[in-house]
Amino acid sequence: MRQQVPVSTIMTTNIIKLTIADDLTKAESLFKHYKIRHIPVVNGATIIGMLSYTDLLRISFADAIDDDEEVVDTTVYNMFTVEQVMAKKLITITPDTTIKEAAQILATKEFHALPVCEDHLLVGIVTTTDLIKYLIDQYK
Repeated sequence: MRQQVPVSTIMTTNIIKLTIADDLTKAESLFKHYKIRHIPVVNGATIIGMLSYTDLLRISFADAIDDDEEVVDTTVYNMFTVEQVMAKKLITITPDTTIKEAAQILATKEFHALPVCEDHLLVGIVTTTDLIKYLIDQYK
């Protein structure tokens, strides 16, 4: 297996983003439409937080209720803002960070995505799924 491969080779660069002005209903829609689990929250091109689908599930009662699920989601989501729910203490990496270094960070922390920044600007995102796909490719 190659040792010094940069995350730029596996990171997602077509990033779905939110701003703190967006609401959680929009966030849920993006999670479901794009089948993703992490959305960076930005101010311009600068990352200020990360929202995960798990964060949304923590505040939603919808999974426990089958009747009129959409109404419950909207009501609960309107009680919180993106800024209140997002993770604010982020670890970022650069495009030159090695895949091994990114994997080590993700293996020791309680999150599953790393924003990739260059000069404080968001240029990509690396997730545990990206790492697993990379690992699988090594066995082809």
